Amino acid sequence: MSDYDYDPIPLDAPQRMSDDALIRSAIAHREFIARRRTVRHFSDAPIDRSVIESCVQAAGSAPSGANHQPWHFVCVSDAPTKRAIREAAEEEERAFYGGKAGDTWLNDLKKIGTDASKPFLETAPWLIAVFAERYGVDQEGNRHKNYYVSESVGIATGFLIQACHQLGLATLTHTPNPMKFLNTILGRPKNERPFVLMVVGHPSAEATVPRAATVKKSLSEVATFV
Repeated sequence: MSDYDYDPIPLDAPQRMSDDALIRSAIAHREFIARRRTVRHFSDAPIDRSVIESCVQAAGSAPSGANHQPWHFVCVSDAPTKRAIREAAEEEERAFYGGKAGDTWLNDLKKIGTDASKPFLETAPWLIAVFAERYGVDQEGNRHKNYYVSESVGIATGFLIQACHQLGLATLTHTPNPMKFLNTILGRPKNERPFVLMVVGHPSAEATVPRAATVKKSLSEVATFV
């Protein structure tokens, strides 16, 4: 059998719930996930590597174009590496907040309370740099095409956030622009593009969130049922 042959196997499906149980479960999950918040104040309490491994494995189960799984997760706990990432990120952020972003964007960020200082990049026990593979490279160095790369990696990142939240961990999706410094610091190849830098840890005891960030659009604003 070749790699291109279709080989179906039985679906390992979860047990089907009753209608009432399904409704109760849906409401409970909605309320649970609605408590998720982006956090910028992290504890330095350590988190076992096996926990991060499980979260990344959950992210890696996401659907992707032709099942090519065009992602790579670099999980960083090493203090000097985190420091190097912070220094490079803050250099980009100073340019961003210094005017590169433009007045409209910067005004929109005022109610979120962000600035160029990113101490959480060192304080949090883990950084997970998510890379998108623009194209794949096999062991012989041959290229192969990947499909729907941004969409696939975006879904996997959502799985990662959900997995962390399920375990009571706080996350922050950090996206300095450009992020090419991550390839250099983390030694990633040129076919990989930094997609997002995820900060993962426990929130600090003094953690706060901006009130504006708790305001979410209503169901009628985000969905149409036909």
